[in-house]
Amino acid sequence: MHNAADTTPSTATPHGSPLPALESVPGWFFQLDQEAFHHLLGAQSAAGRTGDLLELGCYLGRSTVLLGHHLQPGEQMTVCDLFDSDAGDEENAAEMASSYRSTLTRRSFEANYLAFHPQLPVIHQAPTSALADGRVRAGSCRFVHVDASHLYEHVAGDIEVARRALAEDGVVVLDDYRSEHTPGVSAAVWEAVFTTGLRPAVLTPMKFYGTWGDPRAVQRMMLERDWQTAGFTVDQETIAGRHVVRLNHRPTPRTVPPRRLITDLLPPLLTRAIRKARRASGA
Repeated sequence: MHNAADTTPSTATPHGSPLPALESVPGWFFQLDQEAFHHLLGAQSAAGRTGDLLELGCYLGRSTVLLGHHLQPGEQMTVCDLFDSDAGDEENAAEMASSYRSTLTRRSFEANYLAFHPQLPVIHQAPTSALADGRVRAGSCRFVHVDASHLYEHVAGDIEVARRALAEDGVVVLDDYRSEHTPGVSAAVWEAVFTTGLRPAVLTPMKFYGTWGDPRAVQRMMLERDWQTAGFTVDQETIAGRHVVRLNHRPTPRTVPPRRLITDLLPPLLTRAIRKARRASGA
């Protein structure tokens, strides 16, 4: 389960039609990443890049609905999730029970998706490891979203499924790569960076956008948009000699009470004297 304060979906975007009103679909897919998905998928299409879409872990379909709006003729979307099936191991079952076992059903997912689209994606109700058997054609995808188990072994396997499914310039998005309650995801993501050639391109507070191709191409597409005017911050980081773009929400200015502001601006000795007098008077 995710921890984030922002739950407002976006409505205005530079590519294609406005984002769908996703607030009716429960989930933890928030505004910044909604807009990042929408822009990046739209930029891929505008550049003439085609390929299937794949989602490992979809919960009740909030992100899947958005992905469905970017399917082009001849493309296919595949979704893999356990839904209301039993997990294959005790640790995974415990994680599901603590997060979403009581709310996640395939029937609910399908109803949510069909409220926005006329036809369901290809659905595999199974552990995401089932896709390692070639059910998704190698090199067929332009975009893969991984948001399934948070356990290290499972995430490492999901990253490998994504690597095999993606075309050379395809993008993988990995959820919860930095949350304090998902250290297994962090371990698997950065292990893939340093051992399999996964290259970070863009980071948001919730998601890691990477590729086994050229990350600069992903960055150029993402930076076609003026994120700062839209209310976001854009920063450049360097990780092991590689440049990475970081997107975030613009922080809200912190309001300082006027009386405190006045004392903070006074010389230290005078400030201490004022505060001592206040404590003595009970103010």
